[in-house]
Parts: sequence; C-alpha cells; structure tokens
Amino acid sequence: MKAVQFARYGEPNVLQVQEVADPIADPGDVLIEVKATTVNRLDLFQRAGSRPVNLPFTPGLEAAGIVLQDGNGFRAGEHVLTTRALLAKGGGGYAGKLAVPSTDLARIPAGVSFEQAAAAGLAASTAWSSLFDLGNLQAGERVLIWAGSSGVGTIGIQLAKYAGAWVATTASSDERCSILRRIEEKKPMLLPTPPDLDNPNGTMLNMSSGSALGANLVINHRTQDVGKVLQEIGGVNLVIELVGSTLQTSLQASAPNGRIILVGNLGGQQATVDTQTWRLQRTQVIGGGQVHTSVANEEKMLHLIAENALTPVIARTLPVEQAAEAHRQLASGELQGKIVLTH
Repeated sequence: MKAVQFARYGEPNVLQVQEVADPIADPGDVLIEVKATTVNRLDLFQRAGSRPVNLPFTPGLEAAGIVLQDGNGFRAGEHVLTTRALLAKGGGGYAGKLAVPSTDLARIPAGVSFEQAAAAGLAASTAWSSLFDLGNLQAGERVLIWAGSSGVGTIGIQLAKYAGAWVATTASSDERCSILRRIEEKKPMLLPTPPDLDNPNGTMLNMSSGSALGANLVINHRTQDVGKVLQEIGGVNLVIELVGSTLQTSLQASAPNGRIILVGNLGGQQATVDTQTWRLQRTQVIGGGQVHTSVANEEKMLHLIAENALTPVIARTLPVEQAAEAHRQLASGELQGKIVLTH
C-alpha cells in the first residue's frame, strides 16, 4: 500500500510517499481503506523531532474510510471513522490502509463525506470531552474557548452553543474576529432543543445558525485584555484552555468556582500564575490529558453533521501526496479550520 512517512526528523520535505506492506488484522481488528485524514499540530511536532517517535513513522491522528471485509460487527463497504489511528496497525491516517480495533471505529452516517468526518475527527472528540466529559458544561453557563479559529475551537463553539451555553472566544487579528462574527449571518436552521443531544426526534427549536454556530463574543487577544473584558461581564464558568501560556488570563476570566480544562499548549508549556487569584476564586484547573470522548459520542456528532446541526470547518483539501505542503500551510498559522488530506 501507499503511505506518506518520514524516516528522519526535519523540515516538511522529509515527508515522502513510500510503498509499504499492507497491515495484517488481528482477530479484533477491522481492515479499512483510508479515504481522508487531517493535519494536526502534533504531526508537525513529531516530524520536527520535538515529540520523538519510532522511525520510519506514518503520521495521522484520525482516518475516515471504507471497511474492506466483514468482521467484528462491521460489513464491507461501511463508512467509518477512527480518531485513534496511531493505535492502528499500518501507521496513522497518512497510510492507505489500516487495521483498526473494532472498538475504535465510529460509523459515518449517510450524507457525511469522508472529508467532513475526518475534519471533525479528533478535534470534535477533544471538544466534546473538554466541554462535557471533563468540563460538565450546563445550559445557561458561560464558556471561554481559546483559539476560536482552530479545529477544536470551531467545533467547540458550535457544540457549546448547541448545548445552550453563552460562548466567548479569541482570535489573533481583527480579520479573524470578523470571520468568526460573520458566521452569525447565515440562514435560519432547525435544531433539536439543547441540551438534549441524545434525542434526534425531540422537540425542534427554530434558531438562526448564527445563534447556533457563532460565538456571542469574539475578543482580539492581541489588542484587548481577555481577562478584563470577561470579568467586566461577570466572568465565565468554564474555560477551554488550548494555549497553555495564557493560564493566568484564564484564571482572571473565570467566575468564582469556575473550571479550567487544560487541553493544549499551542502557546508553550510554561505559564506563570497568581496563586492568590486562583485560591480566592476557588477555580478548579483540570489537566485534560489525551482528550478523547467515547466512540458513542463521536457517532452522535457525526449524526449532528448529517443533520446540518454541526459544521466542520475545512480550510484546505489536498491529496496526501502533498502532505509536506499541508505541513507548511498549517505552520504558517494563516488558516482557519482543518487541512484535510485525501487518498
């Protein structure tokens, strides 16, 4: 099969198309042909050597594809998604085929493309787990989601709004702020009444997609004091901290008894915090670890996509052979949403 790998650490050009042996499925595995994957920050860190891996290495955290043979409750031809592709035999999602444990596969419903499923993928799994599994977000609460233009950010904003929360997010430029605000100008849509995400046949609520998808408040963190802006309106109950180095600002933005979920460190691994603020506000700071929700919840989100209640934001779609260019584009920091690679 074809796979895009790197055999040494370095710049994007170390990514090369290789012919490698097909994976051999164990009794609990399902063999799939990969149709789409995405490029994540971790892929760049692994390729550069800051997150060492065994070489040669095939990146790709998620994979959407087609089941090739019956087995373990799956039928040949079914469309499936795994957000745990690095645990599969054959490598990550940059490989043409994977042997995936059946327990790691979510079924993709009709009406959802491989590109959409992959673009949701791990970003959606991370967002759901951060907001609901760890963050225990409730309808009517206020949440700050850092890095609103990121994959986790764009999905997280939608999920939080869908569940009935008030959402603030951040962007690094006025242009990006404007793009996030323009989401509010789309046409009305019908959504199941939040926060009942388990009941697709439940009461329908007529909401504008701006109300459903757009953040209530978009803050340019380069020109505005995020903590001060949010404290002036009473603070937020939950912060999804994707940057890491902004932990002190997240503490300042929190209401008393707030929760902060540490999900990522896009801005660096070190942060200096005022423990007095932390103590007096009784803020909980929770390390998210490797943030994944369950396969059942991943399937719920795929159904929300099929119902046009959730929209993965795709910045670029490129063939997997152009993975090096995709790495360059992600590293530029200029894109909004996910880069999808197709096989």
